[in-house]
Amino acid sequence: MITPPALKSGDTIAIISTARKISREELEPAVAEITKRGFKVLFGKNLFEEENQFSGSDTQRAEDLQDCMDNPKVKAILCARGGYGTVRIIDKVDFSRFANSPKWICGYSDVTVLHNKLCNLGVESLHSTMPVNFTTNTPEALDGLFDALMGKSLAYNFESHPYNKKGVAEGKLNGGNLSMLYSQTGSNTALQTEGAILFIEDLDEYLYHIDRMMYNLKRNGYFENLAGVIVGGMSDMNDNTIPFGKTADEIIRDHFAEYDFPVCFGFPAGHVADNRSLIMGREVKLNVSENSSLYF
Repeated sequence: MITPPALKSGDTIAIISTARKISREELEPAVAEITKRGFKVLFGKNLFEEENQFSGSDTQRAEDLQDCMDNPKVKAILCARGGYGTVRIIDKVDFSRFANSPKWICGYSDVTVLHNKLCNLGVESLHSTMPVNFTTNTPEALDGLFDALMGKSLAYNFESHPYNKKGVAEGKLNGGNLSMLYSQTGSNTALQTEGAILFIEDLDEYLYHIDRMMYNLKRNGYFENLAGVIVGGMSDMNDNTIPFGKTADEIIRDHFAEYDFPVCFGFPAGHVADNRSLIMGREVKLNVSENSSLYF
């Protein structure tokens, strides 16, 4: 895997949206935070365009991503927010130049499409908070984003969880939003799990849909050769009038029960305020025990 170059003070960070629209006012706190930390900010030229729920048309969003990937003055790209829309543009973008001169692309949720694409290209990326969330993030979430961009090492110690399956694993970190992983099955941006440590998180899904997505990934063989699993936030889940009977964590626990690899629950990443940064594609060491840890 290729690690994009670390940023230094004075470098330019671009903000684009590959998915849902956003306003200039919503981004003001993030711009202030980025400049306070010593970086310049460049907005994608179509960032504040609107087409229904999207940040401009598919063509405009793809153009912003392409321009910022190919612009040598841009040293990192922050996706402004998630929502939906990245899968609509992924095949419109040419990654050939980027693969030879990569830079950090950062975000989570819908941005999982980009993380999978980059992992398949052999380039690391950053599963991290996004500008729309800066005002509600913990200091640790914000510091982790900028620490990773500047090449500082990441290491996390986290609390035990009653559903954890103890063990130690090493492997390439991959994954992201469960719904997005499910939606890419069979495509050229599909998840690669051979020997990997899989990270999953999700938001605002029906519990039966969590079960359906897990069955889809299991039946397609994605769990057969995993080294380990990290379960992040499973936030604001929904149920039907007749209850499904299990929480999201319980559904996931039961799907992984038959496998021998370690599994940790409640990791602080995903649709949570304390959204810690994860370097996707990086070889990591996961230790699930009474004092669990993740080292990059």
